[in-house]
Amino acid sequence: MNEDAIVLIFFVFCGGMLAQWVAWWFKLPAIVLLFSLGLLLGPGLELLHPSDLIGPLFHVLVSLAVALIVFEGGLALDFRQWQSAGEGVLRLTLVALPINWGLGALAAHYVGGLSWGPACLFGAIVVVTGPTVVLPLLRHAKLRPRVAAFLRWEAIVNDPVGAILATLVLEILLMKPNEGSSAFFTALLPHLVVSSAVAIGLGVAGGWGVKQLFIHDLMPEPLKMPLLLTLAMAVYALGTLFMDGAGLMASTVFGMALANMRVPGLGELQRMKESLVVLIVSLLFILLTADLQRAVLQHLSWSILALTCAVIFVVRPLGIYLATLGSALSWRERVFVGWIAPRGIVAAAVAGVAGIRLSEAGFESAQLVMPAVFAVIGSTMLLHGFSLRPLARRLKLTLSDVPALAIVGANPWSRDLAQAVFRAGTPVTLVDTAARPLIPARRAGVPVLRAEMLSEAGAESLEERPADYLIATTPDAIYNGMVCAHLAPHFGRARVYQVSPGVARLDEYRGLSRDARGKVFGLPEWNFTLLETLHQEGWRFQALEVTMATLDAFLHTRGDRLDFITLRPGAGISIHSAEDSAGTPPSAGDVVISLVPPSEPDAAVAGAQPVKAIEIAGSNAPAV
Repeated sequence: MNEDAIVLIFFVFCGGMLAQWVAWWFKLPAIVLLFSLGLLLGPGLELLHPSDLIGPLFHVLVSLAVALIVFEGGLALDFRQWQSAGEGVLRLTLVALPINWGLGALAAHYVGGLSWGPACLFGAIVVVTGPTVVLPLLRHAKLRPRVAAFLRWEAIVNDPVGAILATLVLEILLMKPNEGSSAFFTALLPHLVVSSAVAIGLGVAGGWGVKQLFIHDLMPEPLKMPLLLTLAMAVYALGTLFMDGAGLMASTVFGMALANMRVPGLGELQRMKESLVVLIVSLLFILLTADLQRAVLQHLSWSILALTCAVIFVVRPLGIYLATLGSALSWRERVFVGWIAPRGIVAAAVAGVAGIRLSEAGFESAQLVMPAVFAVIGSTMLLHGFSLRPLARRLKLTLSDVPALAIVGANPWSRDLAQAVFRAGTPVTLVDTAARPLIPARRAGVPVLRAEMLSEAGAESLEERPADYLIATTPDAIYNGMVCAHLAPHFGRARVYQVSPGVARLDEYRGLSRDARGKVFGLPEWNFTLLETLHQEGWRFQALEVTMATLDAFLHTRGDRLDFITLRPGAGISIHSAEDSAGTPPSAGDVVISLVPPSEPDAAVAGAQPVKAIEIAGSNAPAV
């Protein structure tokens, strides 16, 4: 292996993972860091030129990777979302797309100075909002389900449709003058219809075949994941044989078919594939941006800058406004969707190929298509990546602006715990399978949810509530462990807790393994029976605010109470567990949720003051 290949592997893989981790730690959009790293390594320092190093296979590998990404996105398109988001999705995919195309072409011609042919191609390319950018942003944005569905469906569905549209525009522009309009109706249009039908058929047939293999136990577990990835690339390749862009449609439909056919065992495979897609997205953004030539960047001009501003600030908002007139979308949703439209890898790949073909055909200003598209991609990544969460908060389209807690299992002491957390101003949801145990909490104003957390519907219902941490508090230690293991991929294994299984030492516990349960809530000896007994004896949970004056006294009187949770303003939630190597003691300004004995006066618990009830904006408790 030559030195250039080693440099590529090191910078792309290590740099991609480092960018993802930095983005997670500092709550930044990872796509922006990946795009910037690619520009630095490629056109900036000229350390990487992937197409020169890999050769003609580079664009083939990029296309296959994009197929896997849209396949994974298709798995997130559940038709049950149409009940609440169907009208908006239809308007964004069927109505907004042609409007944005027309407005984009007009802007490219009159603002960017492109001739009509390249302008129409530019408008077709920038109608897509790439899932490679949108989906990673949605994972960290905590948007309300309906708004997230709008952006998710638009990005995934419009991606292949936009690629096909760009291909169709390109073929029309490259038609010979003597072919006339008859060639469009006799050749191109039938070819488009047949290719689309084949792509849909390939996707549905692939999903049906996988379901039959899985439900009849005809595929061993180690081969299921490779089978899905292989079929996703196979349907892409077969679809592409018919028409450019049809392969992306086939991969998307394949994912949608699997998601809506309820294929058993797909959940575990999907989580592994999501991790793989994170790696693929990281590699693609670095490689594609590193492959940009300085000559392309030299074409950037004031006219392209003006065109970029027109696309971002006029074309997209105006197109969404016109497409959603008379719809059920609220003005907040229309403003948000009209602004958030980051472009991604498909737009870059299509621009690279189409721009070259138009230039070779002699179209005036065709060389400006690629730099103009990349200017839109880079600008939307920066502007929309950094503004998505703040704008969503400003428009009140997020589930919660602060870390939230879910408590599974409604009993007297867990209801008391939920009320104490709620009074302290932290969003909390109390969950149980029965309605009766939830009634007292609902009357106290605590948001409640009646659902079975081990069911698919229950887990999806919880995802629609603000919840970043989970505590399972039912009397059944096995059930608590199953809930934590089932929801750990969603919350993170370090954020799911359960009441102690009832042993004084965890190393002597012979029940569920650590991978099949949550972290112990508090100390090992604080089991369900102890907490229930103490609550019956009059112990109650209180939210105690620690001040600078009372900090020393609070830290030296821990034996008088049981401390379970520390709420840190602006920093999140710290749940105490014996399995944490070193817990951070509370500091001045923190609020500690403690179980306090009845003999302690409310205002004299270690000198700390009980927190008065804090109203949480938008926390109306839903009906059971």
